[in-house]
Amino acid sequence: MGEASGLIKHFTVNQVVFNQGEYNSLEKEFIKELEKKNIEYIQSINQIILSKNTFYFLNDKLYNDENDNSIVLYTDFNGIKFLLMGDAGKSVEANISVNPTLQNIDFLKVGHHGSNTSTSKSFVEIVNPIHSIISVGKNNRYGHPTAEVIENLKNTNIYRTDRDGTIKIEIKKGKAKIKTYGNT
Repeated sequence: MGEASGLIKHFTVNQVVFNQGEYNSLEKEFIKELEKKNIEYIQSINQIILSKNTFYFLNDKLYNDENDNSIVLYTDFNGIKFLLMGDAGKSVEANISVNPTLQNIDFLKVGHHGSNTSTSKSFVEIVNPIHSIISVGKNNRYGHPTAEVIENLKNTNIYRTDRDGTIKIEIKKGKAKIKTYGNT
């Protein structure tokens, strides 16, 4: 949420999708900016189609935890499966992992920056990702990603923004190529 205002200042945005639940104070301030710019915003949708590609919003339950109300996205792009977990925790993982589509994921964007509140061993065994991407700040005060999460992901190719910098996935002819642009 922290960089959302910058995005609408520097890019053309037609619509913003919010996660479920009550709007927090940051979201309320952002909504004021959206309204000033006449940008539509919606909440709690099932899917969105962008350039012939469907993104499925999997988190359809309302939780008492703001992180667990995160948007969780799944898409199959030319035979390459992506699962993006937002900040969703283990209870969300348990609810969505019954979906047979989520087995053998190519790319898992790890939940909650590698916190031990997400990326349970049982979830990783079910989704069985080939590649795991952890969006995490270098030397962050939380100590993320945790050793537990790294252990749970040990059978995957782990990419981390704190170590690898920007992570770019290029897809051509049904094949994915990963490029990193390391931190200096």
